[in-house]
Amino acid sequence: MLNLIIIFGAKYLILLPPAIAGIYFLKSPREIRKRLIIFLLIALPLAYLAGLATRYAYFNPRPFVVGGFGPLIAHETDNGFPSDHVLLAATLAASLLFFDRKRAYWLAGIAVFIAFARVYAGVHHLTDVVASIIIALLCATITSKLYARK
Repeated sequence: MLNLIIIFGAKYLILLPPAIAGIYFLKSPREIRKRLIIFLLIALPLAYLAGLATRYAYFNPRPFVVGGFGPLIAHETDNGFPSDHVLLAATLAASLLFFDRKRAYWLAGIAVFIAFARVYAGVHHLTDVVASIIIALLCATITSKLYARK
């Protein structure tokens, strides 16, 4: 049973943060929607590019590759640093901190569970998921500073 929960968290739970952010967007007043779109149009590509840059700067083979075991979910044997799943979930959570703290905390909890599940499933090291969370927080903070200037 635990393995099924971990597999769900590692593989499919990534669909929930965009859905929660999308529902928040649709239920928000027009001015909030406009600000959120602009914020996410900066924060998400910034986080993606930062993730790519760190991926090229640091290679961390996946745990199942170095450990010689089978992961709970099928995965390529490529660089695991940073975790794309956690990066997306954490960037959405960090971005919503500037709009709706309650939803942001829920998204942060989901991002942490995704991170735990990806590590437990054997497809990421702890450093991979922690780096994703740090990148997400930095990019959302940078975005808020850029956005405040405007």
